[in-house]
Amino acid sequence: MADRITYVGLDVHKESIVVAVASGGLRGEVREYGRIANTATALDRLLRKLGGEGMTLRFCYEAGPCGYGIQRRLSTQGHECIVVAPSLIPKRAGDRVKTDRRDAASLAKLHRAGELTAVWVPDARHEAMHDLVRARLDAVHSLRRARQQLSGFCCARAAAMVGRPGPNCIAADWRDSRSTIPSPRARRLYRGG
Repeated sequence: MADRITYVGLDVHKESIVVAVASGGLRGEVREYGRIANTATALDRLLRKLGGEGMTLRFCYEAGPCGYGIQRRLSTQGHECIVVAPSLIPKRAGDRVKTDRRDAASLAKLHRAGELTAVWVPDARHEAMHDLVRARLDAVHSLRRARQQLSGFCCARAAAMVGRPGPNCIAADWRDSRSTIPSPRARRLYRGG
């Protein structure tokens, strides 16, 4: 029954996926399948070609910026798919040549040998919460950077920041004074117009 299992290594990129297939059994061959588009229809076509009556497909790919969409799609269609942390993939010493074909073949071979460590794949709710938290942190960092730039702008013109940072943190006498800001362009920049 182990010979009816096919291990598929995927090297996933934004627009394409390089596919390698390892036959079941300890000494089955590992062959390059080719490059497919990173679309749902291309993935479905791959499933039809590789899968057959009584054939079990087991997929794996490296975690990366493309997310977990492929894993979710394959899992909902009844196939096992693991996502592997790139730092946990065993590599031979001195093996520095890294190509898409080699990566896919290595993933298929290591998956067949059971030497890959899967990472936790968040569901859609967890991923949405993660995106929200990341967007909030980005906004906080942007606000802090803007405040620091405004503080630097004021400091370069010998104006003091008064009070808690915010829209009303600059001294009113400086705001109305034209002598402190020598350039008309700088005055326009400060007034926002």
